[in-house]
Amino acid sequence: MALTRVQVQHIAELAKLKLTEEEIDRMTVQLSAILDHAARLQELNTEAIPPTASVVPLHNVLRDDQVAPSLPLNEVLANAPDKDEDHQFFRVRAILKE
Repeated sequence: MALTRVQVQHIAELAKLKLTEEEIDRMTVQLSAILDHAARLQELNTEAIPPTASVVPLHNVLRDDQVAPSLPLNEVLANAPDKDEDHQFFRVRAILKE
């Protein structure tokens, strides 16, 4: 499918690209070749090929969760820049938009 210069300029405008005259000429040829290739791919008979999301088999590489004891509260809050009076919580500055 051969694109015209006007079509390439329209595509460039939609993509918010400023192309020089040389770039428009080059893109006309290149985009036409891409569309020709896509048209050839459409001719392939893919009925016997099941749809796939990935051609590589996926394996979960994460380990199973294991229950472990938590850190003591005093160790967790030891390096906190600010904490409440009872030393139970982190204190953070409120970030509010007006």
